[in-house]
Amino acid sequence: MKLAVILAVVAVALADKLAPVPLPAAILHSQQVNPDEFGAHSSDFEAENGIKFQFAGNEGVGGGSNMAGSWSYLKEDGSVATVQFVADENGFQPQSDLLPVAPAFPHPIPQFVLDQIAFAAEEDKLKAQEE
Repeated sequence: MKLAVILAVVAVALADKLAPVPLPAAILHSQQVNPDEFGAHSSDFEAENGIKFQFAGNEGVGGGSNMAGSWSYLKEDGSVATVQFVADENGFQPQSDLLPVAPAFPHPIPQFVLDQIAFAAEEDKLKAQEE
């Protein structure tokens, strides 16, 4: 029994060494402007670990909030990841090198897709003749 207790204490001590808890990041700058009578508002935030977030907005035509801003953070390789955005009546519209990009169009259409389109057209033609 004593051996089990000693092993448990050693396991806890080793586990603590394997998973260090990161220290909290200090806030370097934080400023917020609450909505005024026209709905204008903004926020600006920066932490010592490289996280930055800022936006400014105002009341939209439909009563909602329109905003534009950006956020950034340090990636593991030391480079900076940045996302810029607009959020308005047209929805959330982010822009960043981090986001996937659709292939350029027109791209080559695989033959099996062309075959399926031709097959469906032929079925439609035969069905129209039956009616």
